[in-house]
Amino acid sequence: MKIYQIDCSARKKGSASRELAKKLLEKIKKSEDEVIYRDLDDEMLFVAGLTESGMSIPENERTDQHKKMFELSDKLVKELKESDIIIISTPIYNFGPPATLKAWSDLAARVKSTFKYSQEGKQIGLLESKKVYLVITSGGTRVGSKDDYLTPWLKHVLNFFGIKNIQTISADQMSIDYEGSIKKAEEEINKII
Repeated sequence: MKIYQIDCSARKKGSASRELAKKLLEKIKKSEDEVIYRDLDDEMLFVAGLTESGMSIPENERTDQHKKMFELSDKLVKELKESDIIIISTPIYNFGPPATLKAWSDLAARVKSTFKYSQEGKQIGLLESKKVYLVITSGGTRVGSKDDYLTPWLKHVLNFFGIKNIQTISADQMSIDYEGSIKKAEEEINKII
């Protein structure tokens, strides 16, 4: 099995989402599993300067920035396609996703690679056989509440890619009860078989 671990927190040290994702990985990883790791805070580009829709620019018209963008996009798509299990750890920033996670989703959404269109124009996801664990943390926002714009958006993006098998592990409202929130998330991880 290939496990694709994606960390999104801008905080390297002391990040609850990163620590919980590490505990989850230790829980589910078998000795023969391969782990592909990506820290979105280290290398992320934003979709910019497009001349065509759907990230389709003829190669002879690509600028150096386009070339970098497509090179990273190709890597992200390959990592997604080759993985069996995906762990995405992310904090909620101001009710929504970190900018790097949004950028990742923009670069990973590629026609004929992660999704396609039917004859009727319906979008069809191409990554159906994946299992995803979302590790979501927040200071004040309750995961799943009306103020949580990250979780439904991220699930929608994954569904768009064809991924339906999604499990959420959350340590929310940590500014209210840090220890209790972390303990609840660790209990959720320990229940995973």
